[in-house]
Amino acid sequence: MNDKNEHTKEQPNNPLHGVKLADILERLVDEYGWEDLGLIINIRCFNYDPSIKSSLKFLRKTPWARDKVERLYIKLIQD
Repeated sequence: MNDKNEHTKEQPNNPLHGVKLADILERLVDEYGWEDLGLIINIRCFNYDPSIKSSLKFLRKTPWARDKVERLYIKLIQD
């Protein structure tokens, strides 16, 4: 039988499940600061007049950059 709420099931092996991109970015900025974050992930929105809003806009449109941010977040929470 198919569960109509299948998309809401728990994903215990996915550390990103239920975590908003904004929360990920805020945690990384809190941990590293914009300057170090820009050194770790060299993207313009982190290095030139950085803000959460502009970074979120860029990351939502740019899968490769979002992937780098998500990987750094996973590394941070697993250490």
